[in-house]
Amino acid sequence: MTELLERAIARVRALPDAMQDDAARMLLVFAGEDQPVYRLTPEEEADLAESDAEVARGEFATDEEIRAIWTKHGL
Repeated sequence: MTELLERAIARVRALPDAMQDDAARMLLVFAGEDQPVYRLTPEEEADLAESDAEVARGEFATDEEIRAIWTKHGL
């Protein structure tokens, strides 16, 4: 194992379990291992359907709303 990979894995070990699993999935995909398709929860399916409907109606965030989101997250 390279020093860089060892350092990355050490950092990932300090993350919460869910983030560790996300990192592991990314590495496995990168290494060529197929991962199961993500299954949406009923709540996620409803959110996605509402988002699709908003797009169909032409409802998009304004520039001001986008700036507010970026500011909220310190970006």
